[in-house]
This record gives sequence, structure tokens and C-alpha cells, in this order.
Amino acid sequence: MARTGQSLVDRIRLRREMRRWRRIARGAPRAPMHILRDHRNQARGLRELLDRVIRTAEYRLTLPYVGSNAFPVPHDADWSWRPQLWREPLTPRGMASVRSKSMLGAEASLFHDCDRSELSMRQVRNRRESDLAPFGLRLDVFTFDGTFLSLVLQMPPEAVAGLKRRHLIRMEAIVELEKPLELFARLNIRHGPNTEQLVREVELNGRDMVVEFDLAYSKLNEKRIEGAWLDLIFDSPEMNQIVLRDVTFSRRPRAEL
Repeated sequence: MARTGQSLVDRIRLRREMRRWRRIARGAPRAPMHILRDHRNQARGLRELLDRVIRTAEYRLTLPYVGSNAFPVPHDADWSWRPQLWREPLTPRGMASVRSKSMLGAEASLFHDCDRSELSMRQVRNRRESDLAPFGLRLDVFTFDGTFLSLVLQMPPEAVAGLKRRHLIRMEAIVELEKPLELFARLNIRHGPNTEQLVREVELNGRDMVVEFDLAYSKLNEKRIEGAWLDLIFDSPEMNQIVLRDVTFSRRPRAEL
């Protein structure tokens, strides 16, 4: 049978060890120097292990839970997805002086045309009870001498499996801005040698962002769909901090008229 906690023997040993360290702490002001030096070295080693346990426990026990893929989706959705960056811890967690096409994780890339990059991006931990995503993405933009800045999210194969022109693709996000800017979302679907592009200007309602792409207005060749990705395009991002607390996608068939 799997052990679910400490055994009685472990608890007894722990109580004895704690009593020992209480005695050491009480006697430290009067202990001989050579004994005090040994106790100090032991305590430092023990503190390192205890700090590691505390950091790991606080990291894993802080809501929302790492790996969570829970978020509201339309009742008739046939696919939903939260990208890896907002779901799982990444290594590395961030980078400074970001070059164009730099990737954070396997699905997110940052594109720009700056001669000198004064951009940084970093995965951050969401810790508020209102957050459903375990992680967020923070972009810090200082001097910006380019003409465009876009975050590209590569969608998984499931996003286009069985995709039809009667589908609606929905993106929802929670966005925090240091100062207002214009934001555009562009859905790209590759079909054969062509790429269909649908662009929407994003209207921020407070922090919440919702964009829907109706594929009925596209010239999509349903029989040759190969893949899809989405660009989030930030207009005039200079001297701004952009935090994407969550980004999710869902797909549903349009109601028949």
C-alpha cells in the first residue's frame, strides 16, 4: 500500500530532532566556540534543505495549480486550448535584449524589426485567486525603433483537425497595460501553398479581451488545411509594460440558419 504521509517512527524522530535543536538554540550563548562552530555549520546545511522544501511547497501550493487547463469555454465547443506558456513552467523563464524570432517555450515567438533591441520577455507566476492560468507573460518595452512588434502563438494540430469554414475560432485573454495601446489579432491558416489571414482589432474591456474569427468570410480550402498560428500585434509599444495574464482558444461550429 502506498504511504500517504509520515509514519509514526518518522514523527517521533522529527520531534526528537526539534527538541535537540531547541536545546542547541538555548545553549548557543554559553557554548564553547569549537562546539558553536560545528552547530553553525550543521544549521546552515539544514537551513538550505528546509528553504528548498519551503520554496517548492509554496510554488506548488499557490493557486492556480501548475498545469491547469481549466477555463470557461462555449458549451458547443469542439476544441479548446491554453498555450504551454500560460500552463507550465518554462526553462529559461525569460530573456532580455530579445532578438526577433526568439522563442519562449515551444509555441511562443516574439518578432520585431528593431535595430537595437530594448525588449525583454519573461514568464511570471500568477498568484491571485481570480487567475485561472498558472502563469502569465510580461513584456517590457523601452526604446522602440522598429515598426512592428508581434507575439506569435503556434497552434497545435488539433486546432485544424476537422476545421471547416462553418467554424468560429475564439480567443480570450486577460491583458494588463502600463499605458493604452492599439492591439490587433491576426489568425493565419495555411492551406496548400496559400495562407488565409483574418485580422481583428482588439477592443479591451477593462483587462478582458475577446476576439472571434468567422471562417465563413475566408477563402479557406478545407481539404488542404495544414496548420494555423496567431499573431498578437502591438502598435506603438514604446515605454510600456504588457502583461498577458491568460490566453485561451476555443472552436465551435456556427449555428445553422
